[in-house]
Amino acid sequence: MSDFSVRLDKWLWAVRIYKTRSDAADGCRNNKVLVNGAYSKPSRELKPGDTVTVKKMPVTYTYRVLSLVSSRQPAKNVPEYAENITSQEELDKLNMPRQTIFVQRDRGTGRPTKRERREIDGLMEEMYREETIEDES
Repeated sequence: MSDFSVRLDKWLWAVRIYKTRSDAADGCRNNKVLVNGAYSKPSRELKPGDTVTVKKMPVTYTYRVLSLVSSRQPAKNVPEYAENITSQEELDKLNMPRQTIFVQRDRGTGRPTKRERREIDGLMEEMYREETIEDES
């Protein structure tokens, strides 16, 4: 099956990395997909052996192209076409406890004002910065 070429967006959709082909194309256009370490257009032709990196927050997945396919495959057939070589460190990010903040608002006060929204965003940003500093140490 590897005697033909397949577009990147079509392959990403066929091996179930994205739900739709247009989602795959948008991911490429928004620099969320790299092929062999370089950002790629949706029309890029793939070859077996290429490494495809997909950024889906919070994890950056890495796949090796084993074979080319242009039609959507059942999940059980995906390992024939793509090998998931994502590092364990990245996969562990999926199991991290999600820290959520619930901001209490009194009933009937309506939506936050622009000023209140900026204060909430500032608080969230500050907490995120503290979290990343802790991760680096």
